[in-house]
Amino acid sequence: MYEVEVKVPADLAVVRDRLAALEATPEGAVVQVDTYYDAPHREFAETDEALRIRSERPEDGDAETRVTYKGPLVDDESKTREEVETSVADREKTDAILTNLGFEAAATVRKERERFSLAGYTVTLDSVDDVGEYVEVETEVEDESDLEAARDGAYDVLERLDLDPDDQLRTSYLGLLLES
Repeated sequence: MYEVEVKVPADLAVVRDRLAALEATPEGAVVQVDTYYDAPHREFAETDEALRIRSERPEDGDAETRVTYKGPLVDDESKTREEVETSVADREKTDAILTNLGFEAAATVRKERERFSLAGYTVTLDSVDDVGEYVEVETEVEDESDLEAARDGAYDVLERLDLDPDDQLRTSYLGLLLES
C-alpha cells in the first residue's frame, strides 16, 4: 500500500471555515503521540525511512496503539511512500522489544488532529506541539500506477481549500521538530 500525502502550513481556523463551506464531512478529532526510533543497523535520516509507535486517543474513546514502518519517499512531488502498520496491544512492551533489539527512541511528536472527508480524500487539520499548524490531504492506493492521479487529486483538494500545492512541505513532523 502507498500513502499519498500533501502537507502545507495553514491557519486552521480559516481552513475549518472553508471545509464547512464545502460541506466536508467531519470524521472526528484525536490526540496522537508518536515516538520515533533510530535503527542500530542504518540511519533512517539518510534512508528517509521511519519507525514509530503511535498512540491515538479519540475525543470519546480509548487509546489505540500501532507500530508503523514508513519507507523512503517514492517521488519528488509529494510525501508518497510505502507504509506498513499494525495494531499492538501494549505500547510499553512494544517499546521494550524495539529497545532490546537496539532501536533507540529518537523523539516524540504530539499533535491534535481533526479529520474531514472531502472528495474521496482525508483532510487533516494538525496542531503540532512546538512545530505549528498544518493541513494534510491524503489517500491510500494499492498500485504504484495510481500514484500520480492520487497526488493530482490531493492538489485539487488543496486548491478547493484556497491553499497552494506549491507551499507543500515534504519534511515530516519529526524533521520539523528536530529542526526547530
